[in-house]
Amino acid sequence: MFGWILLALVVVGVGYFIGIYNALVRLRNRVKNAWSQIDVQLKRRHDLIPNLVETAKGYMKHERETFEEVTKARSRAMDANTVGEKSQAETGLSGALGRFMLVVENYPDLKANQNFLALQEELTSTENKIAFSRQSYNDAVLFFNNKIQMFPSNIIANTFNFNAEEFFEIEDAAEKEVPKVSFADKQGG
Repeated sequence: MFGWILLALVVVGVGYFIGIYNALVRLRNRVKNAWSQIDVQLKRRHDLIPNLVETAKGYMKHERETFEEVTKARSRAMDANTVGEKSQAETGLSGALGRFMLVVENYPDLKANQNFLALQEELTSTENKIAFSRQSYNDAVLFFNNKIQMFPSNIIANTFNFNAEEFFEIEDAAEKEVPKVSFADKQGG
């Protein structure tokens, strides 16, 4: 009788171990899938930028510095490998694109160009998809990191080298700040 109880405990223990291991693999794969979704959107963003810049060049002949800044930032973003490097490079690219769009404001003919408007809309849509994908990725990372750090799954995670994943964070302090809204009293009272 004791042998059967011991065998049952071993089977339950092995089943529990297998369940935790499989859960960790599933979570790690979910993180990888979430990252690949970000990567797809980043590639789309990188592909749109040269078209946007090329369209603008015809109108903005004296803005060489602006074009070079965007091109260099795009290059750095494409060359980044780790999540941290990509996060930092994409923050730099977002800043360069923001400055580029500010300069565009000085060129009303460019702002009215249908091709430029279509590219700008695609870029805006892609930026929204990146933000959504980043949120999804960070949620998956949080869930995975919690699982590998909590008992008893941390024992199995350490045994089989499940390592914490890095969050895709915003590096730009200006992007982290809450926008300031002012409701100035225009009636004077």
